[in-house]
Amino acid sequence: MPDIFTRTFTIPDDANDANGHVNNIAYVQWMQDIAIQHSDAQGCTRELYERLGTSWVVRSHLIEYLRPAFAGEEIEIQTWVCNMKRTRSLRRYRFLRCKDHVLLVRAETNWVYVDNTSGKPKKIDSAVSDAFDLVTTE
Repeated sequence: MPDIFTRTFTIPDDANDANGHVNNIAYVQWMQDIAIQHSDAQGCTRELYERLGTSWVVRSHLIEYLRPAFAGEEIEIQTWVCNMKRTRSLRRYRFLRCKDHVLLVRAETNWVYVDNTSGKPKKIDSAVSDAFDLVTTE
């Protein structure tokens, strides 16, 4: 499996805000969507997490908006896992406009691995941590 997971799609009309460009909330949704897609592709599916009695919750997002994007444009989203600590993992993202490869957005999410019953942080199971190759440089 590739270390950097990539998806390309055309921005839908409903992603635009009152300013006529992609709403910041859309980026957060796309970050979550591609993180789940990447996890699924690595074999860490919802079924695995249910069997383990665990899930991931967001501790924080950092998003840097560099250029606007607009409905109808094709963009590429890239994501990768930078680190896996005892109970947390840092995931990064890049959003690129396909026609000219301009970087539109850089982002990262700090995810916390939690026990579903207690809701408390839990040591990341090896079935999860072993599934991802870490990309420590951009």
